[in-house]
Amino acid sequence: MYAIIQTGGKQYRVFEGDRIAVEKLAVEPGSTVDLDVLFLADCSKMVIDADALAEASVQAEVLEHFKGEKALVFKFKKRKGYKRLRGHRQELTRLKIIDISMTGKTSSGQEPSAAKAGKTDDAEELQADQVDVALADSADEAAVDGQVDEAAAVQVDEAADDVADEAADQAEEAAEAAGEADEAAGEADEAVEAVEATDEAPAGQDDEDKN
Repeated sequence: MYAIIQTGGKQYRVFEGDRIAVEKLAVEPGSTVDLDVLFLADCSKMVIDADALAEASVQAEVLEHFKGEKALVFKFKKRKGYKRLRGHRQELTRLKIIDISMTGKTSSGQEPSAAKAGKTDDAEELQADQVDVALADSADEAAVDGQVDEAAAVQVDEAADDVADEAADQAEEAAEAAGEADEAAGEADEAVEAVEATDEAPAGQDDEDKN
């Protein structure tokens, strides 16, 4: 017989004697918990009826609480000078499946322990705390991202102003150079006219002498 159970927002297929790692449960090691049953199968018999599954029970013993392997989270924004590397180790609980029952009774005939709320108020509070922490982290990251974006925008504006000022200076210098070139061209024209005038004067005098 095997069952599909759900805990921590994930689903697991389990047999009696299996050991699985799930999202951390607010239960002390050595305790017994009942898990939500989504599906039961015993040879060719399958149970999918909601009423029947409500009476079914999958009991597990809490072996230990531990942290999973480190996961690295890297954020990068190009042209922003923004890099962030963070590590995260998820808190987990190791369970041993000790009984799968269609009737809600354990193999010893005892009623399952009070854990059908293995998702009891404590578990709900823990999940709520985890959600609050996640939201707080998200808010902090959003605030940091906003500050980084604002600083980057300021830097971009300053760089744009510098480029505009430099372009304006270059335009003024080009205008001055153009003015000087015009003056030089005017002086050159005057010099050419003067030379032409001096060339024409002697020629006229020679004609007069001949006459």
